[in-house]
Amino acid sequence: MANRIILNETSYHGAGARAEIVSVMKNRGFNKAFICSDKATCDAGVTEKVTCILDKEKVAYMLYTGIVPNPPIENVLEGVEAYKNSGADCIVAVGGGSSIDTAKAIGIIVANPEFGDVRSLEGVAPTKNPTVPIIALPTTAGTAAEVTINYVITDRENKRKFVCVDPHDIPVVAIVDSELMETMPPSLTAATGMDALTHAIEGYTTKGAWEMTDMFHLKAIEIIARSLRGAVKNEKAGREGMALGQYVAGMGFSNVGLGIVHSMAHALGAVYNTAHGVANAILLPTVMEYNAEATGEKYREIARAMGVEGVDGMSTEEYRKAAVDAVRQLSVDVGIPQDLKAIVKEEDIDFLAQSAMDDACRPGNPKDPTKEDIIALYKSLL
Repeated sequence: MANRIILNETSYHGAGARAEIVSVMKNRGFNKAFICSDKATCDAGVTEKVTCILDKEKVAYMLYTGIVPNPPIENVLEGVEAYKNSGADCIVAVGGGSSIDTAKAIGIIVANPEFGDVRSLEGVAPTKNPTVPIIALPTTAGTAAEVTINYVITDRENKRKFVCVDPHDIPVVAIVDSELMETMPPSLTAATGMDALTHAIEGYTTKGAWEMTDMFHLKAIEIIARSLRGAVKNEKAGREGMALGQYVAGMGFSNVGLGIVHSMAHALGAVYNTAHGVANAILLPTVMEYNAEATGEKYREIARAMGVEGVDGMSTEEYRKAAVDAVRQLSVDVGIPQDLKAIVKEEDIDFLAQSAMDDACRPGNPKDPTKEDIIALYKSLL
C-alpha cells in the first residue's frame, strides 16, 4: 500500500507574509477575489489588514462576512450564491477554521454543483473537479485548515457535525502570517492552540501514521509545547511559534487522520455549539489515558517532545503517565476547563456517543472503541 502526502502548492510563512497576496493573485492570473471572513474577524480589524493591501494595489474583491462559528449547511448555501453573484475567479479565506472550512465547501460546490445539497460531501465524496482556487490566510493558530484536505460542516437539523475529506479542497496557496493572529484573546489562543496539539498527538498515534507524518507531528508537538504559553501572553515568539507549529501539525494529520478526541468533540460542537478547541482540550488527556495501551512506545516520544526530562530512564507506565501529565499541565496553564460539567447534560450522552461512533475520525483511533467506551469517557469528565 502506498502512503500519500498532499500539501499546498505554495505556502508563505512569517510576520508580514500577507503582503504576498498581490503577487500571488497577479502571478496566477486572478482578477477578482471573493473574500470569505466573519464578523468578529472584520470587527477586530484583521480582515482589513488584508483588504488594505488589495486596495492599495487596486485589486478587485467582494467581501463576504456572513460566516458563523461551527458553520452550518445554510451558511455554505448562502456563500455559494454570493460567490456566483460576485464575478470573482478565486476565493481568499481570511479567518479561523470556520471561515476556511466554509470557503472550501463553497469552492467545491461551485466547481461540483451536483453536491449542492452539502450533506452528500460527507466523508470521502467522489468530486471530479478541484475547488475554485483558494488562498487561505489563517487568523487563528489551531485548525491548520489552510493546509488540510478536510473541512467540517454542521447539520443543525440533525444536531451533528460531519467531516468532509477531499483532496480537491486544499487551498492552492497558504499565507501564514503571525501578525494576523495578534488580536486573538487569550482564551481563543489557548483553545486553538490545544486544538493544534490535539491534531499533532492524534495524528502521531492514529492507525494511519507513518515515518514522514511522525516527523511532522513530533516537531509540531515540540513547537507547540514551547510556544503556547507565550502565545497566550501575546508574546511575539509565542505567536510565531504557534503559527508554524499548527501548520506543521496540519501537514501531518491531514494525510493520516485523527481519532476519537475529534469524534467526541464534533458531537459536543453540534449539540452545544461548544468551541472546538475547548472540547478537544478537555477530552485530550482522558482519551490519551484510554488509548495508551495501543500506542507502543509513542508516548515516550510525546513526553520528550513536551519537554519532559529523563524519559529514557522511565518504564512504559511512567513515560505514558508523564506524557498525559504534561499535556494536562499545559492545558491547565493556559486556562482550559478540566471537565465537561458546564457543557454536557447526562441525558444527552447516549446521543453524543452514537454521534462520535458515526464520526469519520473514529476509525483512525489507535484503539477501537465501543459505544459503551465512549459513554464512559464522557461520564468520566462530568
